[in-house]
Amino acid sequence: MAGAAFVVTGASTGIGRATALRLARAGGRVFAGVRKQADAESLRAEGPASLEPIFLDVGNAASIEAAAKHVADALGDEGLAGLVNNAGINMGGPLEFVDLDDLREVFEVNTVGPIAVTQAFLPLLRTARGRIVFVTSIGGKVSGPIIGPYTASKHALEALGDALRVELAPWGLHVAIVEPGAIATEIFDKARARRSEMIVKMSEEARRRYEGMANAVVDAFSKMEKQALPPDKVALEIEHALTAARPKTRYLVGMDAKAQAALGWLLPDRLFDFVRARMFGVPRELPE
Repeated sequence: MAGAAFVVTGASTGIGRATALRLARAGGRVFAGVRKQADAESLRAEGPASLEPIFLDVGNAASIEAAAKHVADALGDEGLAGLVNNAGINMGGPLEFVDLDDLREVFEVNTVGPIAVTQAFLPLLRTARGRIVFVTSIGGKVSGPIIGPYTASKHALEALGDALRVELAPWGLHVAIVEPGAIATEIFDKARARRSEMIVKMSEEARRRYEGMANAVVDAFSKMEKQALPPDKVALEIEHALTAARPKTRYLVGMDAKAQAALGWLLPDRLFDFVRARMFGVPRELPE
C-alpha cells in the first residue's frame, strides 16, 4: 500500500474517519473528505502526514468537481488506487406521511452523491486501475419500519454498485459493497435527535398513528447500540477490499448483519415481516 493514493468520503466521523486513518497509517496517501474546518483540523492532528483532509460535499456538484481537480493536480500522472464512497445521511419516517423533499434529499446524498463522486474520480481510477468501495448497510438488504427512506437509498446504491462492477470489469476495475450492521458511530445519537424532529414535523393524525411505532424503533436501535462494533472493524474490511489480491464483491460486517441477511434469504416474506416487527419493537395494535 505504500504510497498508493485513496479518496475517502464522509471522513469526519465514524467509519469514514476510521478508514482514512487506517489507510494512512498503513502507508497510503489519503485524501479524506470533510465538510467542516474543525473536522479537517482534527484529522490532521490525529493522522500521519500522508493524510490530507479535503473539502468534499457529496450533495454539491461544485464541491465534487473542485475536490476531483485538487486530487488530480496533487497526483499528476500517478492515478488513484481506491475510492471509498462512505458519506451519507440518515433519515426516516412513516412512508404514509414522509415529506417528499426529505425523501429526495436522502436519495440525493446517499444514492446520487456516490455515483457523482465516482464519475468525477473515474479518470484517476482508470490510470491506476484502482478499486471502488460503496459503504451501504445491512439495511440495503433488509428494510424495516420507519427507516424506509434510509434503507431504500442504500438498497438503490447496492443495485448501482452491482451494475457498475459488471460495467467496469473489462478494464480491470473492481467494485465492492460493504454492508455493516450496528456500528458504534454517531448514527445512534443522530437517530434519537431525528426522532424528536420527525415527531415535531408530523401532523396530528400522523403523530396519533405513528408516534408509538417511531419511539419503539428508536428504542430498538438504542438496544442495538450496546452490541455495536467499533468503526475500525468496518475499516479493516474496506482495507481488504482495496488491497487484497482476491477482494470480495460483498462484505457483511457484524454477526447482526449476517443473521439478518440469512433470515431475509431463508424466511418467507410474511414470517420475516413478523420477525422484523418483533425486532423493531413494533406494537401489535396501534390507533386507527
